[in-house]
Amino acid sequence: MPITLPLPKQLERTDTERMKRYRDNLQFYEGNQWGAPTGNRQRRLTFNYAKVFIDKVASYMMSDIKYLVQPTEDTQEAGDRALRAHAALQDVHDANNMAQLDFDSEIDTSVLGDGCFKALWDADEKLVRIFAPDVQGIYAWPVAGDANRVWRVAHRYRLSREELDSLYGAAVVPTSSSNEATVVEVWTAREFQLWVDNELLEERTNEYGFIPFVLYPNLRVPKGFWGVSDIPPMVEPAQELNRALTQLSRILELSGNPIAVLENVDASSDIAVTPGAVWELPEKARAYLLDLLGGGGIKLHTDYIDLLYRALHDLSEAPRTAFGDNRQGLSGVALEMELHPLLQKVRRKRLVRGAAFRNRAEMILRLLEKGTGERFLPVKIEVVWGPVLPQDRSRSVADEVALVTAGIHTAEDAAMALGEPAPG
Repeated sequence: MPITLPLPKQLERTDTERMKRYRDNLQFYEGNQWGAPTGNRQRRLTFNYAKVFIDKVASYMMSDIKYLVQPTEDTQEAGDRALRAHAALQDVHDANNMAQLDFDSEIDTSVLGDGCFKALWDADEKLVRIFAPDVQGIYAWPVAGDANRVWRVAHRYRLSREELDSLYGAAVVPTSSSNEATVVEVWTAREFQLWVDNELLEERTNEYGFIPFVLYPNLRVPKGFWGVSDIPPMVEPAQELNRALTQLSRILELSGNPIAVLENVDASSDIAVTPGAVWELPEKARAYLLDLLGGGGIKLHTDYIDLLYRALHDLSEAPRTAFGDNRQGLSGVALEMELHPLLQKVRRKRLVRGAAFRNRAEMILRLLEKGTGERFLPVKIEVVWGPVLPQDRSRSVADEVALVTAGIHTAEDAAMALGEPAPG
């Protein structure tokens, strides 16, 4: 009869390819872009455009996010419930510094390819705690045929002896000789398990009644559960750019310390390229300095580097204009067309993030209901994103007034477009 390993042991052999992908992407983002050392002591330059591109897109992504909470029906009770829910979400947002949490999580998600939020009720402080766990410790079992739902989630992480003692008491002692233990939380909608170093410490009913995690991809793979990182399309052009710039740097260095070329000379001594140096050469011998920059050779290198820059910007979908290089002074529609690749990338990501943030907000309200006994659901939650490009606020308001006057937009539509609460 086969021996069934405890779940923490099974996780060590689960999703190994995904975990390797995470590690590779993270190392590249951190600047380890040359592969394994070759023993060559010549310097190798690294221009970490991958980090710059990801941080730049995250800045465009996470600008001025607002949550609108609308009643699900036109009654006084539903309206009051929506107002209470909106205030409660704002309190949780402020208590958890979620603006910073979301920005950091956006960078992490773009690098690794997947993101995660975890929400727990803090009974001592009487508030909801929001975390962004490292997805390198997250394992999920999707519902068959539905990439949007999971039936089990495992969260694997490390704790020190002091942290174990503080959280679970002195009775919990790591079985290994190290000062840390591996902790695994296993959640289903009905049950919760806590493992410490492969030993089942606790097993109980899940008092929440739902899995308190929101898992989402950076960009979704069709029919897949886990997402893809922004890193892979940039790997080859970034590595080639590093090689090309390093090569050009070496050429310039050698040109500053020129190589002496001797023709028709059997042996040489005391030949040095120094100011005022005099060389004695035999008859028919010739000496000169090797000009590595002659014949337009340097332009070939710079032209190639320009091509690599263009490839990087194309594949990252972040045109030079996104970095402030607006030499033509474009504005309005012309500027939007110039930045169109970036705008499309941001919109694709916001489709995914919007669903994740709505699920997180609903999860927060469900935890508040269980913790406080106050009713917040059902309500309609909308995520309103700030404009990617600079906007003329007065012009936007005037446009919405005209649309409402013409009967094209309702007052609620106008308020949502402007990121304001619906009129009472």
